[in-house]
Parts: sequence; structure tokens; C-alpha cells
Amino acid sequence: MPLALLALAIGAFGIGTTEFVIMGLLPEVAGDFGVSIPTAGFLVTGYALGVMFGAPLMTVLGTKVSRKRMLMLLMGLFIVGNLLSAVAPSFAVMLIGRVVASLAHGAFFGIGSVVAADLVAPDKKARAIAMMFTGLTVANVVGVPLGTLVGQNVGWRVTFAIVAVLGVVGLAGIARLVPEMPRADGVRLRHELAAFKNAQVLLAMAMTVLGFGGVFAAITYIAPMMTHVAGFADESVTWLLVLFGLGMVGGNLVGGKYADRALMPMLYVSLGALAVVLALFTLTAHNKVLAAVTIALIGALGFATVPPLQKRVLDQAHGAPTLASAVNIGAFNLGNALSAWLGGLVIAAGRGYTAPNWVGSALAAGALLLAVVSAALERRDNTRGDAGAPGAVVTGGTPGERQTAVQR
Repeated sequence: MPLALLALAIGAFGIGTTEFVIMGLLPEVAGDFGVSIPTAGFLVTGYALGVMFGAPLMTVLGTKVSRKRMLMLLMGLFIVGNLLSAVAPSFAVMLIGRVVASLAHGAFFGIGSVVAADLVAPDKKARAIAMMFTGLTVANVVGVPLGTLVGQNVGWRVTFAIVAVLGVVGLAGIARLVPEMPRADGVRLRHELAAFKNAQVLLAMAMTVLGFGGVFAAITYIAPMMTHVAGFADESVTWLLVLFGLGMVGGNLVGGKYADRALMPMLYVSLGALAVVLALFTLTAHNKVLAAVTIALIGALGFATVPPLQKRVLDQAHGAPTLASAVNIGAFNLGNALSAWLGGLVIAAGRGYTAPNWVGSALAAGALLLAVVSAALERRDNTRGDAGAPGAVVTGGTPGERQTAVQR
């Protein structure tokens, strides 16, 4: 794997840390600014919304810029946002800093996925994407716990200053290691937008929303579930989340490896197993050991879907994949927000703290159904010979991709 993937992974590590570390520092931030915990929660909501809307916005704004330069600009935006959070004199300024940092998130992973895939041979694209996302998964194992520890003992401002330094390291790595990769000849914004007319691209994004939403339906409410149902002490939630993060790391690497060999079967297995494990979590949540094992499995199965889903979008939007790739990152956050809302509804309805697991299982099962439908439609189209019909005009993509398409 090219060393340039390390630079992308470092950037992903910083982004993953700043996204999730705020959850453990809300009491400290709320206390310093004199706001309530629910009000401080807008720092989480604002970031998620920034990712959703910032992914397509920043990608569109970067259509005239080379991918390497755009990645550098995004890391610069990330650094500014975290520095603003670190020195914020008021809660409003802190919120602005969070939103500024979030604007870089979706576009960085979207463009980074395209760059990572272009750096390697076609049979290693999913593994390359997984290598970049390893930075995000490791952030949940190392960056978030350490950032929380520093914030609670030294000050939350120090945490965000350190994250800004990570951004500087990532920026330097991209500048030094990532090669210049100009946009494909003939690809314009209209080509990027045209990808959304492809039903397979939309199906892959819907799988992203439902599949990863299934994970966060359970994980969003992991603290009350583990303390009130499993009987863990409050301080145990941190290491349970570390277990979840370790599962994410393993699942991400496995998903990347096997997606290159058999992408759709990998999705069938991971989504099907995720639906089953989430359903079983309603039972295993009552036992400490089984609950801990289940949490790790949810992390592994959930992130095993990420490389294949991201590669699926790139494959189906070939020739002009950048915007679709970035929007798919926003789809992950949409799934997080949707599932957290649905999980809260069933708890508020008096169904108990384990009820979100059923919501998550249903969402994962829905993603599996969409995967089956997507594969069936693809087989039908291939049978009819719709793809690569003789005389078709092929635009976008690399010269090799265009030549292969013409030959098909």
C-alpha cells in the first residue's frame, strides 16, 4: 500500500477524534460556558449537520481544484475550526468552530476515498479505502479516550488544540506524500450530478443510511443500556466504547480485504449478521460478559460494511465519483441522526433501554434487503446488455477506464 495512505489515515484520525471526543467533554464545556448539557449537545448536532451539508457543498466548490490541493484546503479548514474551538470566548463561537471543522469532514473522506482508490490497482481499491478509514476507527480506540482524559484533567481547550496539531501533521503528510492527481479530463459538475440519476448509486447510499444507522441506534444509548440493564458502573462505559472501537478497526480491515474479492457477498454477510447480533443484543445486554462481546461484534460488523459501501458508490459512479463519494459520507451521518431519533422514540414510549436494538436490527435488515434488490437489478441489466452497449459514448474516468468501457 502506498505511503500516501498514511497521510490520509492521519487526517482521518484527527477528524474522527474531534467528531467523537466532544461527547465525553460536554459536562466540562457546558460548565465553562454556563449552559445546560442539552444546550451543549448542539455541539454534537451542529457537527453532524455540518457534515451532511458540508460534504456536497465543499465538493462542489472544489470542482475546479486538483484533488490533492482540495484535501490540503480541507485540512486547513479543519485546523482553523479546531483552533477556533480551542480559544472560543463564548459558546456561540465554540459552535461556529465545530461547524467550520465539520465542513471538512464529509468532503475529506469523500475525496480521500477517490484518491485512495486511484493510488492502487483495481483489485485493491476497497483495501486502500479501508486503510484510510483505519484512521477514523483507531481514533475511537486511542484518540477519543486520550482526548477525553486530557480534557477532563488538563482542560478541554487543550484537547482541541492537540487535535489542531494533528491536523497540521495530516496537512504536511498530504503535501509531502500524496501525488498530484488532477481531475479526469472532460469531467464537470454536471457529470458529478449525473451520477445521482443512477439507481444503483442511490441504492448504495440508502444502504449506507440504514446499515450504519442500525449500529448507532444501539450505540447512541449504550451508556444507559449498560448501566441500567447490564449493571456496569458509569466509569465502565469508557472501556466498553474502546471495545466497540477495537471491533471497528478489525471489521474495517476485514471488510476492505474481502470487498475486493466479493463485494456484494461481503455486504450480505455483514448486514445479515449485524441484523441478527443487534436483535440478540436485547438479550445479551442483561449479562456483562455477553454485552461486552456483543458491543465489539456490533463495531466489527458495522464497520465491515463501510469499505464495500464506499467502493460500491465509487464503482457505480465511475468517471465522476467525487461528489457521490462525499455525499455517501453524509449518508453515514444521516443514518446516525435518524437512528438516534428513532431509538429515542422507542425509549420515550416506555419500551426500555434495550428497545433501540430492535430498531437497529430492523434498519440493518432493511439495508440487507436493498443489497439484494440492488444485485438483482444489476444482474437484470447485465443480462439485457444495457451496460456498455455497442456505440455508447464514454466520458470521464481515466484513459484506461474509458478504453476498458469501450472494449466492453
